[in-house]
Amino acid sequence: MEKEKTDKKDHILDVAERVFAEHGFDGASTRLISSEAGVNMAMLNYYFGSKEGLLIAIFEKRTTVFHDLIQNIGSDENMTSWEKVEKYVDAYVNRIFTNNCFQKMLYQELAINRKGEVTDKITQLIMRNVSEFRKILHEGIEKGDFRNDLDTDLAIATLFGTKNFLMNTPHISSLMLGYDVSEQTNIEEKLKPRIKNYTKKLFKAYLVNDNDNSK
Repeated sequence: MEKEKTDKKDHILDVAERVFAEHGFDGASTRLISSEAGVNMAMLNYYFGSKEGLLIAIFEKRTTVFHDLIQNIGSDENMTSWEKVEKYVDAYVNRIFTNNCFQKMLYQELAINRKGEVTDKITQLIMRNVSEFRKILHEGIEKGDFRNDLDTDLAIATLFGTKNFLMNTPHISSLMLGYDVSEQTNIEEKLKPRIKNYTKKLFKAYLVNDNDNSK
């Protein structure tokens, strides 16, 4: 019974995520979401309470899974600081292209810059993951692996900003890169490996102490 309840909630969240991505938060309605999910309004309200509750639940689900992954990377004592950065970049790039609906919904919410408890909660969830990357960078500084004058905030912004540009301006990115960045085969075979390779080379040149790229 408990598994059935969890499966039903996950199904509703997946549908809501797609509807929010297609129509935006303001354009989507709980009635449309319940209809698309094949459940009645009473069930939707019982699980999530409101449209705002649905939105927060989606962000909690997506960000928590990624947070657990990167937290494990950061706490792995068998990896060097640089290896942790490499693993973070791989995990991040894989994650952002696994669920385009969530990434589109995320961008829409951040671009609107609405105020209130819902936005505060979403920001808090996102910043948990930002903080994990910052911890990895600061650990590298403290160990002497990374330069002590590096700007950790802008290093983080570089990673997120590259993703935002490529994903949120696909018409420009496709022309610039020479292939359709929204086509799944191109994403897997061209875009993801290219972003990973570029980001790692860029970060290694900037982060590693004295540019000693043999580390």
